[in-house]
Amino acid sequence: MCRVNRAFTGFIIIASLIMAFGLPAVAAEYPTKPISYIIPFPAGGSTDITSRALANAAKKFLGQPIICENKPGGGGAVGPSLVVPKPPDGYTIGTITPSVPNAYHMGKLNFHPLDDVTYIMRWCGNLYGIVVRADSPWKTIQEMLLYSKQNPQKVVYWSPGVGSATHLAAEELAMTAGIQWTHMPTKGVAEDNVALLSGYVDFISDAAGWVPLVDSGKFRLLATWGNERSAHYPQVPTVKETGYNVVTLGPMGVFGPKGLPAPIVDKLHQAFKKAMDDPEFIDTMKKLDMPMLYLGPEDYERFVRQDFENIGKLVHKLGLQKK
Repeated sequence: MCRVNRAFTGFIIIASLIMAFGLPAVAAEYPTKPISYIIPFPAGGSTDITSRALANAAKKFLGQPIICENKPGGGGAVGPSLVVPKPPDGYTIGTITPSVPNAYHMGKLNFHPLDDVTYIMRWCGNLYGIVVRADSPWKTIQEMLLYSKQNPQKVVYWSPGVGSATHLAAEELAMTAGIQWTHMPTKGVAEDNVALLSGYVDFISDAAGWVPLVDSGKFRLLATWGNERSAHYPQVPTVKETGYNVVTLGPMGVFGPKGLPAPIVDKLHQAFKKAMDDPEFIDTMKKLDMPMLYLGPEDYERFVRQDFENIGKLVHKLGLQKK
């Protein structure tokens, strides 16, 4: 028995030494192989385009390829659910959006957005908008809201999934304005655009993947969801300007599994922070009119905790909370 105890004690000491001295050594060498980067929306949308541009710039400072993979679904919640179970070694990271706490409060998530995640860096917000076809009878957001009030549930819209930021924003606007819409969830902006082009829906509430179609004259942007008007579309009002105080910015960030060692977090943070100054990345952000909203690891986690509470209140207000 004594021999067993001594052997067990020796094991504990060795394990402690590995933890004390092994991690810094591993972190100093990190990364030694390609990094997998999960994007939680389909190719072609603003989340995909800007995530790829950021990852492409960051790899220059990490010395290893960053391989981007699209894992859409669940309004942006499926992708992160594939990152969380991975080993906390820095080789599987991804983009995370407010869709994750939204899904948690709605009972549609198998992990906790605060307890099971390492937040690395917040890098931007989204240009969200309400978009119709160019031949729509509605020239303004006020005209659409008036028609919606007179025709309950007749107006059909698509968003990138139940629980996505633009779904909750649209439902909050409908509730505040006393109207009823019919919601059709999709996997992302590519499906949204096709549905609107085909006339299958009346409007879409989504991120800036519609910009090329608005600029080409196929779509009309009725309103944006931000606090201020878009620099790219200064003539288009915010939803807030219509008298309904509904705002969503959709901040996005880089994250990894829980327990990511601090030295690895720091390496990733520094690389992605430098990537934000890359000319090609800046140009991509400008084209999609997406604001830079940088926060480092500690401030980002603090923001997420506060936002988590606010989202919980909104989900409860809309009656979408888990039963």
